[in-house]
Amino acid sequence: MQSVYIAGAGSGSGKSVVVLGFMEMLYAVNRRVGFFRPIVSKSVEQDNLTTLIRSRYDLPFSPEMLYGCTAETASHLVAAGHYDELLKMILNKFKMLEENCDLVVCAGTDFDGLVPSLEFDFNADLANNLGCNVVVVVKGFGRSPEEALEALYMAHESMRNRGGDFLASVINGVDPEHVETVKARARKLLPERENVYVLPRQAALGMPTVGEIRQALDCECLCGDGDAMNQVVSNYKIAAMEVPDFLSYIEDGCLIITAGDRSDIILASLAADVSSSFPRVAGLLLTGGLQPAENVQRLLEGLRRTKVSILRVPTDTFTTAMKVNGIEATILPGDERKIAAGLGVFEGHVDVEELRARIAVRHSDRTTPLMFEYELVRRAKTRRQRIVLPEGTDERILRAAEILTLRQVVDLTLLGDPEKIRRRIGELGLKLNGIPIIDPTTAPDRERYAQTYFELRKHKCISEQMAHDALEDVSYFGTMMVHTGDADGMVSGALHTTQHTIRPAFEIIKTKPGVKLVSSVFFMCLADQVLVYGDCAVNPNPTSEDLADIAITSAGTAAAFGIEPRVAMLSYSSGSSGKGADVERVREAVRIARERRPDLKLEGPIQYDAAVDIGVARSKMPDSEVAGHATVFIFPDLNTGNNTYKAVQRSANAVAIGPVLQGLNKPVNDLSRGCTVTDIVNTVTITAIQAQNDHALATAGVDSDTIGATRD
Repeated sequence: MQSVYIAGAGSGSGKSVVVLGFMEMLYAVNRRVGFFRPIVSKSVEQDNLTTLIRSRYDLPFSPEMLYGCTAETASHLVAAGHYDELLKMILNKFKMLEENCDLVVCAGTDFDGLVPSLEFDFNADLANNLGCNVVVVVKGFGRSPEEALEALYMAHESMRNRGGDFLASVINGVDPEHVETVKARARKLLPERENVYVLPRQAALGMPTVGEIRQALDCECLCGDGDAMNQVVSNYKIAAMEVPDFLSYIEDGCLIITAGDRSDIILASLAADVSSSFPRVAGLLLTGGLQPAENVQRLLEGLRRTKVSILRVPTDTFTTAMKVNGIEATILPGDERKIAAGLGVFEGHVDVEELRARIAVRHSDRTTPLMFEYELVRRAKTRRQRIVLPEGTDERILRAAEILTLRQVVDLTLLGDPEKIRRRIGELGLKLNGIPIIDPTTAPDRERYAQTYFELRKHKCISEQMAHDALEDVSYFGTMMVHTGDADGMVSGALHTTQHTIRPAFEIIKTKPGVKLVSSVFFMCLADQVLVYGDCAVNPNPTSEDLADIAITSAGTAAAFGIEPRVAMLSYSSGSSGKGADVERVREAVRIARERRPDLKLEGPIQYDAAVDIGVARSKMPDSEVAGHATVFIFPDLNTGNNTYKAVQRSANAVAIGPVLQGLNKPVNDLSRGCTVTDIVNTVTITAIQAQNDHALATAGVDSDTIGATRD
């Protein structure tokens, strides 16, 4: 199996996005993927791309294994005429890493001027000596279609002259209106067997963030850490005039560069940022090493809600501005917006399945959290669903919405006051253009939904006015959107209680045929596998009938998400050893479940250790095909399930995705009020896949109760 060498055909090609896309694609199906840089600028710890890949994919290798040599070492060897020795040094370190991996993604040199003699030809020689498939990344930024195609042709000629083994070519950063033209002409330019992909220019990827400027200039941060560092800087302004004139020059996303003693500019910039009459300010960069006035410093120290970072450098204003102008955008670890934007561009314009097949990756039996999350996104994108988010003013919801939009996972609708939501989007510096925002209080569909709700609930003695009033609530409005087919699913709960989120679903959407109750599962993503826990969120004291229903429904959910269901009905004893009401309740649940679904692999009562540990299983339940291999765990009550999932989440550093509601006719899912942006992204993605499955089953006329059946 050949490793992959990704080489930029010159500076500014934006190959980081391609490297990130390849790592995401390959790591999702095979954990034994390594990453290598032949040359780093000063040290591997200071190499942005290596740091990004190490942090995102949790590579189990020491930093020393991930690079060949420093730029200084390479320069000395080339200057001394020891070019072959340089190649051998890099080759030896690469092979040491490759021995511990199934495949290595190698990111070529950066053309940053540190080693001027090591241009594309060096990358071509190195790729051949390392025995890698080659991916050439050609710069499209700021080039006409003709210039980009000429650069592609020259890169191919150079690689062919060295006998390079091409995997694909990527023209990156082409103006969106020229993408199809460039793609068609590039296809004619290259041999038929060689793949070529064209990525459109993505504005957000071409602009540095405040954090990138802070790192590049080694700035001191006076105010605004955390999310403020991820604000995109679209332009910069040198503030040397008086405040009234200065305010006229502020543009959205600008970085204000001014002397550190200009208290008037500092205060005016902060005021402009919070004012709805002025554009958003991305940050302030104070020059000359000067301190703001003492009272201004006190004011800055007391700021709690500002998204404006204030940085300081020792250099003068002119020198600082020149340095800022020379900063090239990159992607820093933890910048989820840029990561999502990069992956969205790559996955939207590269045939991932075809590439993966050509690389012939050996699929691993293990599943890491990142692998599982990648597969969720991949599946959701195959048939994009419409998901409604009722809590449109919540910051986490909006940040998740931006990530989902950038990766083109789903089509979203936000509920709430449009003016408040748009103002919040602007304050956070997010890009959510084109997402519908609906105010339930004034929506044209409110009357239609209210009439439908009245017809559904009039047997409960509600009046038409009560139905109309209920539809002012975002949860009821969102649920009616799902019920009527105006949305495919709903996700809520970041601000509302579980009851507030799911009660409308119980009243309106109701349960699927053959399902007696709504229950929930968590996908527990451990280090190398994904398990299903149910019910950990909805039913406090399930009966035997309830437990059987939860087991069957959970098995179907597991199967729908690619997990072979082997169901363990948990108790404090295994097999026939225990007595007592609690054990008998589980034993009866097992009997009912087996009677309803004799095809399911199901065991119980069984203790947790016997369900997961092969050694314990051999001694306690040697004849069971589930013991020691369970993937779906049904807890006897909510108290046990809720505490167990949280204990595993915290103690084993597991990623808990959920709760995922199951049994409803259409998908509605609840968030924890302590949820993170990642939790929201995962839950929305799962909701979309549930909607896909429901549509597919409805089309095929399949009973959802039979999903997860073992086939002979």
